[in-house]
Amino acid sequence: MKSKISKTACAVTSSLAFGLLFNTLAAAQVPEPNTSADILITGGTIYPGGADPYVGDIAISDDRIVFVGPRYSGTALRTIEAKGMIVSPGFIDTHTHVGDALSSALPAARLVMPFLTQGVTTAFIGVDGGGETDISAVFGKATGRDYGINFASYVGLGALRKNVIGSEDRAPTKAELTQMVTIVDEAMCQGALGLSTGLFYAPQSYAKEGEVVTLAKVAAKHGGVYDSHIRDESSYTVGLESAVSEALSIGKEAGIPVHIAHIKALGVDVHGKASTIIGAIEKAQSAGQVVHADQYPWSASGTGLDAALLPRWAQDGGRKSTLERFDDPPQMAKIRTEMTDNLRRRGGPTSLLITSGPDDVKGKTLEEIATETGADPVQAAIDLLRRFDLSVASFNQDEADIATFMNRPWVMTSSDASRGHPRYYASYARKYDTYVKDRKVINLRQFIDQSTSVPAKSFSLEGRGTLSKGAFADVVVFDPETYAPRATFVEPTLFSTGVQTVLVNGVLAIDEGMPTGTAAGRPLPRKSGVSGC
Repeated sequence: MKSKISKTACAVTSSLAFGLLFNTLAAAQVPEPNTSADILITGGTIYPGGADPYVGDIAISDDRIVFVGPRYSGTALRTIEAKGMIVSPGFIDTHTHVGDALSSALPAARLVMPFLTQGVTTAFIGVDGGGETDISAVFGKATGRDYGINFASYVGLGALRKNVIGSEDRAPTKAELTQMVTIVDEAMCQGALGLSTGLFYAPQSYAKEGEVVTLAKVAAKHGGVYDSHIRDESSYTVGLESAVSEALSIGKEAGIPVHIAHIKALGVDVHGKASTIIGAIEKAQSAGQVVHADQYPWSASGTGLDAALLPRWAQDGGRKSTLERFDDPPQMAKIRTEMTDNLRRRGGPTSLLITSGPDDVKGKTLEEIATETGADPVQAAIDLLRRFDLSVASFNQDEADIATFMNRPWVMTSSDASRGHPRYYASYARKYDTYVKDRKVINLRQFIDQSTSVPAKSFSLEGRGTLSKGAFADVVVFDPETYAPRATFVEPTLFSTGVQTVLVNGVLAIDEGMPTGTAAGRPLPRKSGVSGC
């Protein structure tokens, strides 16, 4: 024993040895003799979330972790050998568009296999202001249904405005604002995470800061979070810096934590601005504000062709009104001028890849479609917008900005998972494979913390995001040599590789690299801080 302690002390500079020493000296957990667990994961390199790694064991009974430490001396009904593997808390994705899968009538869709095969066990929905206003209905659908992952939801400004005001570019009346306040209050009582906005998108873009502050104050009263796809991530309207300032101002005025969704510097006009944005956020943090953000590990964003190119005024009143403006020559001339500049700031027609729609356009760039049709790129886009509501992948970010944001401790991993973009199937695997293994932008512990303990702490997800005694048994075991993405922009629906085991609330969802088909996810309503809810 003496020689073992001596060797550990000599090797304390290595993170593995430090983690082992820390857990040993802290008397991690010594189980009672003859104890038995349901599942034992043994011999893996444990990254517990928020602490250094060490080689050890994890014992699970029912939905909880009952032991984590260097060596478990009890027995187990099932033992999983994890030597050479990485053992981590299940990943938490704070910005997704998988609400359609979770609300599907198809049990297979509700498993959300693209997430489980990456090790994601919890997702946030209702983002970008799209969250339903009736949160009890969102969670109520769980009755009699099984889910592959855990999920939480926001109430969204987009749904609020559409339900109360419609698609018009105007401020709410006093009565309408009171109605929206009441809806947010009820949604927070029903378990919403907070208020989400997508101020970049019409009709949410028509909301002024004061309107948002009023609604955010209601979410703040319940202990919620203000989540925002900010008004401008580029140079479209107010500009990136002003949009970040607006989000910080809303948080300060409302007294609510601010979460900036998919933080980025989008487009050639703002490349290199990451450090400036970080400076503004960290200045607010130093002044006492709670501010954090998420980031997906791709240089291409995903959005609608209309959102990417059309000016917001042209979308006032919805699609029908937009098409009417297309047929009005003076308005069409103004639209073309603004679309030309929007296309420039996104990097030109080669940077926009159509990811949804009929086969004659899907998988092609706007440049390719323009060449095929003999139209200039802006006219080709207008022709497409007349026919369809299309999604695009927009290659608009600089890798230096991505790396700068990724290295901040308050920036967590997300996918912004949407159909047609490989980020749905591969964001976590890509972040590890590209930014940890290949480019070494961050280290393995940073990747795991940003995907587990940081989001759990930031959003007060009790019992999630760490491997600790008493925590919910959301666990991923992956092979550091083979954990990698397969999905591409050409084939965006290929599952990632390398995940050997996934447990959701103590139940095996991936076993020996294969899906079990068992669904053990749960809705995670946030507990309101207001009595009487």
